[in-house]
Amino acid sequence: MAVAAKNIPAPDLVPVRRALLSVFDKTGLIDFARALAAAGVELVSTGGTARAIAEAGMAVRDVSDLTGFPEIMDGRVKTLHPSVHGALLGVRDDPEHAAAMRDHGIEPIDLVASNLYPFEDVRRSGAAYASIVENIDIGGPAMIRASAKNHAYVAIVTDPEDYASVLNALEMNFGSLSLDFRKKLAAKAFARTASYDAAISGWFAEALAIEHPTWRAFGGRLDQVMRYGENPHQSAGFYVDGDKRPGVATARQLQGKQLSYNNINDTDAAFELVGEFDPARSATVAIIKHANPCGVAEGASLKAAYAKALACDPVSAFGGIVAMNRTLDAEAAEEIVKTFTEVIIAPGASEEAIRIVTAKKNLRLLVTGGLPDPRTAGSTVKSVSGGLLVQGRDNAVVDDLDLKVVTRRAPTPAEMADLKFAFRIAKHVKSNAIVYVRDGATVGIGAGQMSRVDSSRIAARKALDAAEAAGLAEPLTKGSVVASDAFFPFADGLLSAIEAGATAVIQPGGSMRDDDVIAAADAHGIAMVFTGVRHFRH
Repeated sequence: MAVAAKNIPAPDLVPVRRALLSVFDKTGLIDFARALAAAGVELVSTGGTARAIAEAGMAVRDVSDLTGFPEIMDGRVKTLHPSVHGALLGVRDDPEHAAAMRDHGIEPIDLVASNLYPFEDVRRSGAAYASIVENIDIGGPAMIRASAKNHAYVAIVTDPEDYASVLNALEMNFGSLSLDFRKKLAAKAFARTASYDAAISGWFAEALAIEHPTWRAFGGRLDQVMRYGENPHQSAGFYVDGDKRPGVATARQLQGKQLSYNNINDTDAAFELVGEFDPARSATVAIIKHANPCGVAEGASLKAAYAKALACDPVSAFGGIVAMNRTLDAEAAEEIVKTFTEVIIAPGASEEAIRIVTAKKNLRLLVTGGLPDPRTAGSTVKSVSGGLLVQGRDNAVVDDLDLKVVTRRAPTPAEMADLKFAFRIAKHVKSNAIVYVRDGATVGIGAGQMSRVDSSRIAARKALDAAEAAGLAEPLTKGSVVASDAFFPFADGLLSAIEAGATAVIQPGGSMRDDDVIAAADAHGIAMVFTGVRHFRH
């Protein structure tokens, strides 16, 4: 049964006479405290926060003066006391609450500034288990939640970036804060503790190898509000969860206008794809459109790789995302800017390359400082009506798989190299996926079709169009290899690939009709390799 409310109306303006400041992140603390003190607000504080305020020359009352009890247990217990929580939770217009506060000498607190132990940072640092546990804040979240619940009388500030707006509101309202302002602070406070608890519960599940805990929470901090989402009538925001994986969320934007929702989605897809390719082995460039690659190639240089990638589907590349696995150099930049491109993302960029890109004012340039590791475990989340689908990241890498030749003819070394290249890319193409590759470059990609035969035919059709655009006598699928993200359910998909000119095939296998598909490959002298791993991507 729910707890009944007394329906005591909250006052609009509440004067701020006493503030409790207890923060781990002391950014802006002294200026904030000094402005409060200048406005006649009594400052109450704890531990290191109190010392910092006192050392800045301001009068500050230690919280132990309120509680009559010193900090104990290495600071684990300092604010967990009725004199603090009664001051935060007391409904001042409730006669019973007011009497309890008088009887126990509890002085009201009107404003709390509190931020939390850096659990998320310590967890990501790889610290020992005991250190991570010690950075689980208890008193901070308790004070924040108490203050937020009682926002009818208390203002809770959890973000140093809000100090200026709090001071401005106090000045505008002659030392008081409005109910609407307090509500907004409370909403932000509950969101912060929710995100904090999500990080803690996620870490425990990870530490205990619990893949699917009974309760699952995800948290993040707003990085930017976008003009719109996938379409102009949809609102959108970008939240970051603090994961340091190199990519669009951690990149520095050196040039260009704000990224859109679609830009971020496509740029993430592009950079995760090039992360599959070791930069020490070869330069690799991927061109992405609507989260699907329209061209991927490796070469001796980024310029050479880009030219091969562009040749796969020059029409679709217009307005695309370009990702690379090496530092962007001037030669590659000069080629890329010749085609309208939305975003370039790379581990780094030379000064000359930056200068070249800067001439295109709307072209965004992101540098990440590294590449994502395709083998790293993690989770992906997708919303559905009424719930969330959570799964492990697809971190299977073709170099680690037990490849099995199932046809009479084995692939040549050159074919095997291209087969592995193609299967790396198929992992990042929407299903059903078909990828033709020749000499370390895609020459035809079919994505997102309901039928694998259709994907194969579309890829072959695109190869024909590219050949015509390049003035070639025949499409580059002649003499290519082909990768399928899942098994061929019937031989027709394979026959379509053979008709396009493929000489070798890589696919997971596992169909009831594998024998029929293998027989069709043998009948046409095609080499076929099974990976045993499927790469569906929806």
